[in-house]
Amino acid sequence: MIRLGSKSPTRAKILESFNIDFIQNGGNFDEDSIKTQNPKEFCYLATKGKFEELYKEFGIEDMPLLVADSVVTCEGKLLRKAKDYEDAKSMLELQSGNFTSVISCMIFKSKKLELIDISITTYEFTKFDEKDMQNYLNSGECFGKAGAIMVEGFCKPYIKNVKGLESTAMGLSIEKLLPFL
Repeated sequence: MIRLGSKSPTRAKILESFNIDFIQNGGNFDEDSIKTQNPKEFCYLATKGKFEELYKEFGIEDMPLLVADSVVTCEGKLLRKAKDYEDAKSMLELQSGNFTSVISCMIFKSKKLELIDISITTYEFTKFDEKDMQNYLNSGECFGKAGAIMVEGFCKPYIKNVKGLESTAMGLSIEKLLPFL
């Protein structure tokens, strides 16, 4: 049994699909306190901040702690969760027909091990269909997602090329964690 320090339903689904027993406890770390615009650094600092908050609250005596976070970058820009409809639309328009990278960081700590991993999965997308994009925006599924994208959903038919693990793009590089569980 591990403690998943994340509110993400997608990360929970990843653990479930690999039959990993867990309980889920998200924290309240303020990502807006991070000032860097460097996507990789931002992702690491957000994960570290969340980990420190939850480690202080729960420790690892009862069970190991796993914390993960993700950001999206396109054309060197840090794309976090969309603030509103227009923000989500501009993120999607930037990524349409472009290269987009998802950076995921995880910290796993047990009594015997501390694992820190930063992984990147890069997608080349074809142009998003305007009507399809409009329907996706109207559905609200884009909110709460880094870069407003869902590679396992809306973006899937637009993937031209991929380099990296799909689980990284979904927010938790499970293949890198499994050997340590």
